[in-house]
Amino acid sequence: MGIREQNDVLRQELAAAKDELSRLRENASEVERLRRLLAIAPPEEWKRQGTRVISHRLGPNAALETFVIDKGSASGVSTNTPVVSPEGVVGRVLRYSPSAATVLLITDPNSRIPVISQKNRAQGILKGEGPDRELSLQYVPQGVPVEEGEILVTSGLEEIFPKGLPVARVTSVGRSGSSLFQVIRAAPLFGSLRMEEAALLFKGEPVPLPQPGADGAPDPASAPGKPGKFPKTPAAMAPPERTAAPAPAAHAVQPAPAQPKREAVAPAPKREAPPADADRKKSRKHPRAEGQ
Repeated sequence: MGIREQNDVLRQELAAAKDELSRLRENASEVERLRRLLAIAPPEEWKRQGTRVISHRLGPNAALETFVIDKGSASGVSTNTPVVSPEGVVGRVLRYSPSAATVLLITDPNSRIPVISQKNRAQGILKGEGPDRELSLQYVPQGVPVEEGEILVTSGLEEIFPKGLPVARVTSVGRSGSSLFQVIRAAPLFGSLRMEEAALLFKGEPVPLPQPGADGAPDPASAPGKPGKFPKTPAAMAPPERTAAPAPAAHAVQPAPAQPKREAVAPAPKREAPPADADRKKSRKHPRAEGQ
């Protein structure tokens, strides 16, 4: 074998070794992520189930801060199912289908979670402010101590998230002279664009919901995208077929239309003639003949 052939063989072996090294690094990264996900200890009476992120809403025109996971009602997912990561709370299920679900992130302006500060136990409502913006902690009265760097955890008051899950970290605490409440900002503990896996929390064992076509399952007659509803199938959206009325036979005699039955009317009672007056005299006189 010449030097040229040996170089070609060595180049092929080097390329194969690089591909294998890349795969091993990717596998090691996935194992580390899954190990951290499995390390999530759900609260008592809650169960954990892993899921993968299969789609993100990207771009400035995205209406909601959401992403899509690969678990749906067939796995027991329903509206408001909590979604968490090893860092903390991610969001909750907004709507679902049998095999996928849309998760509303805590950074969305429609998201509001009752929280409590881990150190000073100050309670408030954590509200999303949109992409690339910090969260705002609302309704914390003036004089209630809140420190920068303090962790905010779920309070469990809305009965969606279990109590004690980390949500965000306080970044700034300010005061407004005209307001009764403090101006507090917080940063979420997770990075939505870096998420590849997440965990679902169920209170008790997850129970799969009835699927379309199953015995006793509701028909998928709702519009797609509705929370907790199945999308329409093409057969359900098609207009009903119209069947033409059969033509009458050529020699068939058309029956006369049935006349409505009339109710029998009792005959009116006959009126008796008034009794003749025997003493009454005739008032009329015979006419006189002409010339008399």
